[in-house]
Amino acid sequence: EVQLVESGGGLVQPGGSLRLACTASGFTFGNYDMTWVRQAPGKGAEWVSAIDSGGRMSAYADSVQGRFTISRDNAKNTLYLQMNSLKFEDAAVYYCRTRYSGATIRGQDTQVSVSS
Repeated sequence: EVQLVESGGGLVQPGGSLRLACTASGFTFGNYDMTWVRQAPGKGAEWVSAIDSGGRMSAYADSVQGRFTISRDNAKNTLYLQMNSLKFEDAAVYYCRTRYSGATIRGQDTQVSVSS
């Protein structure tokens, strides 16, 4: 079964940091580009960051550029999102996503809350 499982969410104060993880199973993780997406309450999904299969190239939304870092460990089948200098507007559910056999596969998401 192809599966993505996120972890690492939680409650953090503004200016704090969190690292999200997305663990893959059921497919050859290292062959696939990966994406992080978030969705805040009452808003549509927002693309956050993406990384190529080899971890050599990445891209970020303007809203997180310079604060978030995407990375992956293909030996561990895991994708990461290091989030620093968190702001109130970063609060959302975050999930990882990939395209596999013509379908979009996503995890169940993890909640990130930012509050003082």
